[in-house]
Amino acid sequence: MMIDHADPPVHGGDHPTSSARSRDGGVSVVTTAEGLPLTVRIADARLSSPPQALADEILRLCRQSSMAAGIALRLQLAQSGTPADVLDSLGLPTPDDLAGQELRDDDDHGAPASWLRSV
Repeated sequence: MMIDHADPPVHGGDHPTSSARSRDGGVSVVTTAEGLPLTVRIADARLSSPPQALADEILRLCRQSSMAAGIALRLQLAQSGTPADVLDSLGLPTPDDLAGQELRDDDDHGAPASWLRSV
């Protein structure tokens, strides 16, 4: 899975949202920082996937997108003057949290650690 870093977080009013898509681009989601999916797109080719596998992928993408939106919310609050200790107490994710989650997801699903290894 990969967070769609090319697209900046979408803001729904005062609430940051973010998007994530599968490596093959066949599944994409837009969620709030709380993980609420606002949009789920599934390519026709992916509709033949086993239902449980597709559902698991959608949930993984929602978690990752939620973390990215949480990071955007943390940044928004920091820019408005919220002290770092308050941000930490809110439990909002950091970029390192997201990177770690992406690595765990890659390990769990056999993704190559580098594109060089897939050649």
